Amino acid sequence: MTGDLPQQPGAPGPAEDRRHRNRRRALTLLIIVLLIGVPAGYLVISANQSRASGKDKEAKYSATGLTEGWPSKLQRRIYQVPLPHPAWWVAYYETNNWRTSRLYVEFETTDAGLSAFLTGIGVQESELKRGDLTIGARDRDVTGWTFDGPGTWSGLVHEQEDPAPTHDIVVNHDKPGYPRVYLVSRTVP
Repeated sequence: MTGDLPQQPGAPGPAEDRRHRNRRRALTLLIIVLLIGVPAGYLVISANQSRASGKDKEAKYSATGLTEGWPSKLQRRIYQVPLPHPAWWVAYYETNNWRTSRLYVEFETTDAGLSAFLTGIGVQESELKRGDLTIGARDRDVTGWTFDGPGTWSGLVHEQEDPAPTHDIVVNHDKPGYPRVYLVSRTVP
């Protein structure tokens, strides 16, 4: 009864040829690279994205004047600013302090868009008073708005009880059919 005996632990096994050894080492190296390299690469990409996001937020919150683009839906809801469609050349700026928060918005729209905007706020177009520049000097300084250019200017103040915002609106009718709207919505937190 001479047969092959099972190999004993610790006993030397059959000799490994060079090709098989190289293949095993390459496979081990590949596994190590995948186990270490992929997570490390993911961490690097994630860190760069996080850093870029922080820079975007820093730029947004360090703005010191009007920023081109639409205010967020949350800002529009808090300040009750129903921007109409279509609206273009939209810019906004938000300030907050312990007493009052303000959202400054500027945009151009059509006559129908102006009517929809004013209706959304809760006023009628007929309430606009010709020559009434309702946005004060303080708010003009913050935004850089000057209302001394050509055009027919009109404005109104839509006051509401706290915590609902108060709206100061000025409209320039310089381009017939395409009014330019300036709005300061302020609320007391």
